[in-house]
Amino acid sequence: MRITIDFAEITDWASFHASFCSVMGFPEFYGGNMNAWIDCMSYIDDSSAGMSKIAIEPGDSLIIEVRNSQNAKRKIPHIFNGFLECVQMVNDRFEDDNIETRLILEET
Repeated sequence: MRITIDFAEITDWASFHASFCSVMGFPEFYGGNMNAWIDCMSYIDDSSAGMSKIAIEPGDSLIIEVRNSQNAKRKIPHIFNGFLECVQMVNDRFEDDNIETRLILEET
């Protein structure tokens, strides 16, 4: 499965979380912080968890097409780098649990 996040629309942490909420369909109780983001993204292979409307089969990967990444690296590096770190944290969780599911980034 593939989703697209356009970093041209992200100017601060609030817009980062709003973009992911819109694309992923995070639950009403989503906390709008990176700990909540990590928690929601860590359940993308468990549709029964109710952590997002996007669900993939266990062992599959979610490809996140990241648009305007070069601009984001210049204008909001703290947000972009925080995003990269949290993607790695989610992937580490899957790896620690011996689950083949992964988040894969494709920068465009």
